[in-house]
Amino acid sequence: MTQAATDTSTERTVRRQKADESGVGRTKSAVALLVLTALLMVSATAGLAIGSVQVPPGQVWGIVTHELGADWQDPEWSRARETIVVDVRAPRVLLGAVTGAGLAVIGTALQALVRNPLAEPYLLGVSSGASLGAVSVIVFGVTLFGPASLSVAAFVGALGALLLVYATARTGGRITSSRLVLSGVAVAAVLTAVLDLLLLTTGRGNEARAVLAWTLGGLGGVNWGTLWLPSTALLLGLGILLAQARNLNLLLAGEEAATTMGLDVARFRARLFVLLSLVTGVLVAAAGPIGFVGLMMPHIVRLFVGGDHRRVLPTAALGGAVFLVWADIAARTVAAPMEIPVGVLTALCGGPFFLWLMRRDARGGTDRGVA
Repeated sequence: MTQAATDTSTERTVRRQKADESGVGRTKSAVALLVLTALLMVSATAGLAIGSVQVPPGQVWGIVTHELGADWQDPEWSRARETIVVDVRAPRVLLGAVTGAGLAVIGTALQALVRNPLAEPYLLGVSSGASLGAVSVIVFGVTLFGPASLSVAAFVGALGALLLVYATARTGGRITSSRLVLSGVAVAAVLTAVLDLLLLTTGRGNEARAVLAWTLGGLGGVNWGTLWLPSTALLLGLGILLAQARNLNLLLAGEEAATTMGLDVARFRARLFVLLSLVTGVLVAAAGPIGFVGLMMPHIVRLFVGGDHRRVLPTAALGGAVFLVWADIAARTVAAPMEIPVGVLTALCGGPFFLWLMRRDARGGTDRGVA
């Protein structure tokens, strides 16, 4: 009787501890979301204000509120500054936020799907596949799907590359970190070689140079008419992933445990592979292949909000948006008047981070197989 009472007391204590941890996690998540939302507002203001023509933050908000319908009797800004903020910088800043958020969310989901902390679209060759599909459309002039042809081709390329890497890395029902990364590097190298061959053999030199610059990643050239597609892809992908956050959590416990809890792992992975490839393809078609955002952000935000995907996904999205907006500001200003491709700067940040993760996993012996 005493033992039964002790067991019951222990169970209550465990449940109370879990509830307390959940409450703490929710509090940390709420604080992180508020802080990152404020940082995103500050970042967006900086992105609209900083450039070859400096616009004071007060004028930036005046121009934005005026564009949203506020009636300013005596504006303090010129028409030229209004055009710069509204038509040149605002679409660019929004594309940076959307692309950064999307890549961070994709990286978070990929790391859960393949149970590998090194998974992200750029390292796994998904971005290279999307780039090859998009460039093929440009070089061969394919317009089968009209204005959406670029995004459709990028989606097909991303999905094909992801499936190829996954099939190559999976041996004996297991995938290790090293095998996954090596497969991604190999597939990316082959796809990049094919892409370079297309650019070298095309007879349109000016177009080839523009496409080559695009393959380094950049947010220039966007306008309001093309911004709706990546924004829609982000909202769709984030909404579906949040709805599937419980299943992503189950996968972290292992394929057998997830199956025991009623999850059809093979079908779930297949559906999400298609979704992630679709979002990646649309983002790559809009901004080019930008690497390492999807690698860094999930790891950084997990330090603050834990591993529950209901908290990690929205936090990573905001973190990725803030990071890429600032990366684009640096790309426009560090070597002005020359503009550095934003993909180069993210690689300079992400490369050392990737090496640190590799060394950490090697020291901890975490090169484990996953189902």
